[in-house]
Amino acid sequence: KHLSFLPASMYTEIQREQPDSGNILTHTDYIDGNPDLIKPKKLLNPIKASKSHQELHRELLMNHKRGLSMESKPELQRVLEHRRRNQLIRQKKEEEEAKKLQCPFEKELLKRHQRLDQLEKEQEKQEDQAPEFIKVKENLRRTTTVPGDEKA
Repeated sequence: KHLSFLPASMYTEIQREQPDSGNILTHTDYIDGNPDLIKPKKLLNPIKASKSHQELHRELLMNHKRGLSMESKPELQRVLEHRRRNQLIRQKKEEEEAKKLQCPFEKELLKRHQRLDQLEKEQEKQEDQAPEFIKVKENLRRTTTVPGDEKA
């Protein structure tokens, strides 16, 4: 708190009245080195305490001392290059597929397929225009063959 507007004598009185804000290091018992108190110990980091982490750290230190670098590029740079490479491959594949669709053989096949679809639609229209007795006769043929297939 900034209390510059108060006279110096009042400021010291306010400081005396305010209790210690809980700062353990300013407590007199720690400063005096009271032997009755239990001194706090620093907690161990479970990651650094693990065997695998210690072995990995030891191996990295040895490689560093020898001058061997495990990887010449940082991981982020390798990942970005990998993504760029994959993106270029995808673009090339898409371009090849587009070229395949543009080749004359594909165009001709597509035209023939469209013609066949159109012929089938015309045949369906002609069947719809056929007289009623022909449609009923075809339906009877279909129904009589289905039970025959089930019995066999």
